[in-house]
Amino acid sequence: MGAPLSAWPLENFGTYKYLLYGPFVGKVLYEWFYGEEHSYYNLSWCLHLLILSGLRGLIHVLWGSYSHMFFLTRNRRIVQKGVDFKQIDKEWDWDNFLILQALVASMACYMFPFLQHLPLWNVKGLIVALVLHVGVSEPLYYWVHRKFHGDYLFTHYHSLHHSSPVPESFTAGNATLLEHLIMTVIIGIPILGASLMGYGSASMIYGYVLIFDFLRCLGHSNVEIVPHQLFEKLPFLRYVIYTPTYHHLHHSDKDTNFCLFMPLFDSLGNTLNKNSWQSHKLLSSGSGNGDMVPHFVFLAHIVDVSSSMHAQFVYRSFASLPYTTRFFLLPGLPITFLVLLAMWAWSKTFLVSFYYLRGRLHQTWVVPRCGFQYFLPFATEGINNQIEQAILRADKIGVKVISLAALNKNESLNGGGKLFVDKHPNLRVRVVHGNTLTAAVILNEIPQDVKEVFLTGATSKLGRAIALYLCQKKVKVLVNFLTIPIF
Repeated sequence: MGAPLSAWPLENFGTYKYLLYGPFVGKVLYEWFYGEEHSYYNLSWCLHLLILSGLRGLIHVLWGSYSHMFFLTRNRRIVQKGVDFKQIDKEWDWDNFLILQALVASMACYMFPFLQHLPLWNVKGLIVALVLHVGVSEPLYYWVHRKFHGDYLFTHYHSLHHSSPVPESFTAGNATLLEHLIMTVIIGIPILGASLMGYGSASMIYGYVLIFDFLRCLGHSNVEIVPHQLFEKLPFLRYVIYTPTYHHLHHSDKDTNFCLFMPLFDSLGNTLNKNSWQSHKLLSSGSGNGDMVPHFVFLAHIVDVSSSMHAQFVYRSFASLPYTTRFFLLPGLPITFLVLLAMWAWSKTFLVSFYYLRGRLHQTWVVPRCGFQYFLPFATEGINNQIEQAILRADKIGVKVISLAALNKNESLNGGGKLFVDKHPNLRVRVVHGNTLTAAVILNEIPQDVKEVFLTGATSKLGRAIALYLCQKKVKVLVNFLTIPIF
């Protein structure tokens, strides 16, 4: 049995957990059909909570998408590893805290009815919330966070958050129920405090909560986007706002950099990692990792409009599941189609994913063309130009093997890649596709002193290629034909 409040009651609910938003939706619909004339002041607080929950989830998703846009972030990634299925499964219910805090906020609205009638704007409320955040929330979080790194609390609670090998925006929400209850108090102090003083406003609540989530996602993004020049020109900002590198050092070291957003409290508590600024400068300048050269590149293409919405940089959860048509994504098809047309006009081949196999870096590059475009006669030249430029780029940076996928190796398009090999005879990179690479692997397994081979399956294109190659090498090939020989 786990420690108290270490597990979520929603763990076994699956997608049914979102039914907890049902009462909010019901109240909004009731007021919509039977309420008074609609204006800002008559908007239901339930509607505000639904909108706020949606915006908070969107911030996490957009940060996650940006982190997986390797064509933009590869040189500034902090942890040079990909996210595996184990981490995705572990962080699957990252959004539980949104439901929890929506329910807590609804109770607060009943306990303090004046929260249901806050004005749209109040400048004093923004100032008070900022003061309460710096004066109460930041030091409280710092103190609690250090306590959670004690033996018992870390083992039974906080270790879940630190178990993710590659921090991402979703990692920010991956914590136990107890931790998120405490986080709810921390985030609620400035909001409730300013409101009790009479300075509350809707803009203050929206602004504070969304900025809070934005900064949490920033720290867990695994991409360094804060320029080091900013701290060189304004050194005091180093103690006002943290960076992804700064928080990564906390995840790797675990005994330093405990702050919420302000390194000032680590400095005061003598827990500031001495490598924070140097590491940040290296990663911010792009010199910390460099552009690693892959050993192998798989040159893919977009299959169709629907499958393109399951790319890893769109939403990693979809990418981790077997492809299927999801009807709630259908409204996004027109926008996706327009994006594909824009890619057709302006985009070049780009990096979409990578992985390490036996210590070697493998990357997947994508030709920005959809499956149907390969069957348009006027698109042939443009597609071949994209493939050719990708091959030349791979050759220039030192890639050893580039494999053409599916339609990129179409015989009618480029002869299975022969067009490019003939055009550029001095290529150092090996241009292959599935059949030629498989044939090469099989031939490589045949000992050099073999004089005779019995071959099965030689009636296939792959089998014929292997047989003909062996014959050219003076190896006797025996084949048992079940049909009329086609050699």
